[in-house]
Amino acid sequence: MKIVKTISEIRDIVKEWKKSGYSIGLVPTMGYLHAGHGSLIEQSVKNNDKTVVSVFVNPTQFGPNEDLEKYPRDIKRDSELVSSLGGDIIFNPEPEEMYRKYNSTTVKVEGLSEKLCGITRPAHFAGVCQVVSKLFNIITPDNAYFGLKDFQQYVIINKMVEDLNFPVKINPCIIVREESGLALSSRNIYLTDEERKSAFSLNQSLKYAQSLINKGEKRTSVIISEITKIIENVPYSKIDYVKIVNIDTLDDIEILETKYAVLLAVYIGKTRLIDNFAELF
Repeated sequence: MKIVKTISEIRDIVKEWKKSGYSIGLVPTMGYLHAGHGSLIEQSVKNNDKTVVSVFVNPTQFGPNEDLEKYPRDIKRDSELVSSLGGDIIFNPEPEEMYRKYNSTTVKVEGLSEKLCGITRPAHFAGVCQVVSKLFNIITPDNAYFGLKDFQQYVIINKMVEDLNFPVKINPCIIVREESGLALSSRNIYLTDEERKSAFSLNQSLKYAQSLINKGEKRTSVIISEITKIIENVPYSKIDYVKIVNIDTLDDIEILETKYAVLLAVYIGKTRLIDNFAELF
């Protein structure tokens, strides 16, 4: 397993792989890898001849006063995990390698980026699309793997690939959770022990919502109200949003008649967590 720092080197390696007829999988990450990332890497290794894991804390998707500088980084730990799972290369460029001094091109998916997380993080998804489109152009993968915990991101990337004709298949992967039910996230390390207990309410509220739906409840206002009660009943919690949306448009829906996603974003203390469940297929 090799760590590559420059665009020119990763392109040379990929060029040789393509000459040999190898299929290539890409797992884009910001590093500080956990078992959730591991599940994406395992899928890529299973389905492709070669797997590249990008580890890049992308500055363009962080807004003012967000946690860019303190975002956790540990490339040694990351490389050990990637190697143990059969990944071939970590692409770990510096910001000045990915963004030259006079970079002035952006990529934005209109209509999807302004909703949900985009309301409180208005520049976030433009930054995500910018770096993912660059990674697609640099590595030219056949397949790319994204976790469904970041559901809005998955929908936006899918739309970007469709609109810009990227020759890559986007593969959604299920949410990986701790035994407690808390969705794995690099930001979970910011939680204190007491805040972590409160964070369990996110998954508990989604499970209760699923039980209501399974019993026949179709009114989204009722489901959202029950989710809200559960989360607001624990300390340290502040709801950003609880939404039930159409999975293609991310528009709110009032009755569960189409494919839907139940999405929530909640501050536990100062840490913003997201979680969801979705009926995709």
